[in-house]
Order: sequence, then structure tokens, then C-alpha cells
Amino acid sequence: MRFLVDAQLPPALCGWLAARGHEAEHVVDRGMGAASDAAIAEAALAEDAVLISKDDDFRILQHQLGFSFVWLRCGNSTRAALFEWLGLRWTRIEALLAQGETMVEVR
Repeated sequence: MRFLVDAQLPPALCGWLAARGHEAEHVVDRGMGAASDAAIAEAALAEDAVLISKDDDFRILQHQLGFSFVWLRCGNSTRAALFEWLGLRWTRIEALLAQGETMVEVR
């Protein structure tokens, strides 16, 4: 799968995803760090990428545009804690996306 990682998540998440066999790019690395949510959502849609973010504003855009979205509902944490938390849930997230889910809320 191809992922677009939103600005409030660490760029290192791209490496974490790559280690699991996925392509991933951070919005900052694309020069989109200050881009609007709509521009980021449209980029994900145009590239058939799954947007991964903690920003709940993307829920509304996801319903309007139909891009794939993984919404991480975790608080602020260290990178290590984020990766541990995500690792415990990743198999289920991948399965839902593979089944065609376009909105995956992760708690």
C-alpha cells in the first residue's frame, strides 16, 4: 500500500511503514507541510494513497472526497510509544484496508 503521512505525525513513520512493505511519504518531504487539509486530501486521492493522520478534520473531507484515511486516535507521545501502540493494531488496520475500508478509526 501507499501512504501519505500528515504533518503532525513524525517523518520516521514513513520508515516504520516501509519496514512493513509499504510505500510512504511525509507531507513535509513533499513541500506540503503548510498545505491545507483539502490539498493534502486531494493529493492522497489523486495518488491512490492512504492518508494517515491524527487530524479529525479529515473525517469530513474523507466523506466528501472518498480518499482512504487511517485516523489515529492517540494522544501525543514519543515516537517509540507511537510505534508500539500502532504495532499492536497494525495487522487489523492492514486487513481492513485490504478489504476495501476507506475510513479506519484507530483507538
